[in-house]
Formats: sequence, C-alpha cells, structure tokens
Amino acid sequence: MNKKYNVYGIGNALVDLEFNVTHNFLEKYEVQKGLMTLVDEETQHKLISAIDHNDTEKKSGGSAANTVIAVSQFGGKAFYSCKVADDEFGDFYLKDMEDAGIPTNFDRQEREDGVTGKCLVMITDDAERTLNTYLGISSGLSTNEVDERAIKDSEYIYLEGYMVASEPGLDAMKHTKKIAEENGVKTAITLSDPAIVHAFKENFRDVIGASVDLLFCNEDEAKTFTGKSDLLEAREALKQEAKRFVITQGKNGAMIYDGDTFIDIEPYEVKAVDTNGAGDLFAGAFLYGITNELGFANSGKLASLAGSKIVSQYGPRLKWHEVQELLHKLK
Repeated sequence: MNKKYNVYGIGNALVDLEFNVTHNFLEKYEVQKGLMTLVDEETQHKLISAIDHNDTEKKSGGSAANTVIAVSQFGGKAFYSCKVADDEFGDFYLKDMEDAGIPTNFDRQEREDGVTGKCLVMITDDAERTLNTYLGISSGLSTNEVDERAIKDSEYIYLEGYMVASEPGLDAMKHTKKIAEENGVKTAITLSDPAIVHAFKENFRDVIGASVDLLFCNEDEAKTFTGKSDLLEAREALKQEAKRFVITQGKNGAMIYDGDTFIDIEPYEVKAVDTNGAGDLFAGAFLYGITNELGFANSGKLASLAGSKIVSQYGPRLKWHEVQELLHKLK
C-alpha cells in the first residue's frame, strides 16, 4: 500500500543562527566545545552580543527538521510535528518549512503565545560545530503536537533523540512510536549527541523498548549508549537494540548493518569547514534512499556523498540544485 509520506519526523523546532568563533571565545565564555548545551535565553543573548559579527542567515532548524527537509529535497515526501510560538520567529519557521515542501501539525493546529526556540551554532576553524540551544516553547513539545493521521500515512517515523531530555518530549516519542507500531509503520531514531546519550541513557532505552527498525548514531554515541570502548564491540551490542542501524564515522565514512551483514560506506575526501547538520543530512538522504528503492548500500553511498558536500560549505542545508547533482552522481 502506498503511503502519503516517506517519513514522519518529530523534534525540536529551532531557528538556527550560525556564527564563526575562535577556540579562545569558547574558552572565555566556558562553552563546551563540540556539544549541544541547553541554555536559558539570557545566556544565549549574552553570547550572541559578544560575537563580533555581521547579519547572520536564519534557517528553520532542529535535528529532525534538517532530516525531513533533506528527504523532501531529494524528492521524497515528509511531514513534521513540532512546537513554535505565535511570534515572528514562529512565522519565519513555518514559512521556511512550507517553502521546503514540508506540511506540519500547524496546518491543522493553532499556535500558542510564547517564544520560538533558537539554536546558536558556533563554528570553529577546525569545522567543529558547538550548539547552545534555548528551546523556548519547544520545551513543551508533547503528545498534543503528535499527528496520528500523518503517522498512519507514513512509511517511517523519525524520532529526534534530543527530545529525551524533557518529560513531555519523552512522552511524545513513546506515544508516536506506539501509534506507529499499532499501524505497521517502521520506527527510526537518532541518538543525536554523546552528551545527551550519557545524561539520558535510560530514557533512550525506555523509548527503544524491545527494538527499533532503524537507529542512527556516530561512533561516540554508539560507544556511550552500549557502554563499550571498542567500536566493533559497540556495533555487536547495537544488534540487541535495533534491527538495522547506521554508525557514521566522519572522515572515515560509515558502517551500516542491514539486518544480516555489515556494509562499509566509503568516505568522499573533502576539506571540512562546517560539520553542523552533517549527521542530520546523512539520515535524511539515507531515509530517502531506503524508501525509494535504492537499497541500503546505495542509500549509504548517497548519504555519504551528501555528508561530504555539506561539510565542505557553511550551513546545515544543501541547495536544491546541489541535491540534483548528487542524485545524478549516483546513477
């Protein structure tokens, strides 16, 4: 049976504000490099004011949002559940999603008063991204934003791991997965960030339950989640958590477990300038591939191509013509 959507995503809706900073800046303001840190609005304003910058480009972001936008860019169909406020940034966010071809729960739901979340993305000259996130109204993302109709009409749901950090978000993840399982919809989840995995490992286990159909993580997240210091041991342990999984390895490519065998995905050598959004884009390209009959190996190749392209430029999103060029390379 054909479904309306390839992927139904749910996650934190954040307007991304990206800046280049020095290592000294991060040290001076005691920002943990390379991680996502939740901060209050005052801290975020303080950091933005301290950065010597010109006008920055705004993007509708959040990890799962970047992933479903990638699905749409490659030619798939996606839906996104999130929470934004009835404010200027909320207007911007939903317009950006609409331009990307992504329907949301706010097509059938009214927004509330509050402040739309923002993510301060700080890029150092080693291409590492450091995130300071003020969730705003997104901290209240809950079962109220879950769209049962869209879930039932999707091939996969995609759960953003950052949501385990709040009780309403955790409930929304479990509720979304329950609806999916009851309706034969496959579940994909991303572990999102090593610090989140370390702090909320039991919450992840609570969501995953007996298993998920597809899990995305990087090397550090795989090791942290499984408690293994060796990657080969970690990937064996992940077989107990997911029917299939992808471990991204940065400049070393990725390894995919398709349920039977491991597939090594070769990297594409580029000079990295910004790793922000690379994992999200990888997941989006991969999900597009497996829901459009590319198979696991070719989906991995497309995702690796996309990841190499995005880290060689600034920003978490490819341009539409760049996506078409990648699809052409795969043929």
